Amino acid sequence: MRIEIDGARIHSERDLHDVLSEALDFGPYYGANLSALWDRLSTEVERPVEIIWTKSEISRTVLGESAFERIRDLLLRVQAQDRSFGRVDHFSVTFE
Repeated sequence: MRIEIDGARIHSERDLHDVLSEALDFGPYYGANLSALWDRLSTEVERPVEIIWTKSEISRTVLGESAFERIRDLLLRVQAQDRSFGRVDHFSVTFE
């Protein structure tokens, strides 16, 4: 599955959770926080998943450096975990 996140449309962390929840069908019980996102992405989401975050610099500015880095680091951790597990179908993220 390929998911494109338009950074110009991400004005809050909630916006990001909404986009990912809808694209990945997290359902009504998704907690919409970084811990819940880690749980879903690291264990429950069917692979392969490719996330392309376009205009990510806009998101970085709007969200603030700290919030953006927390989200970015979580996505990169999921990617690294899949690689360390040697998954053929894996999670990947690209920031443009």
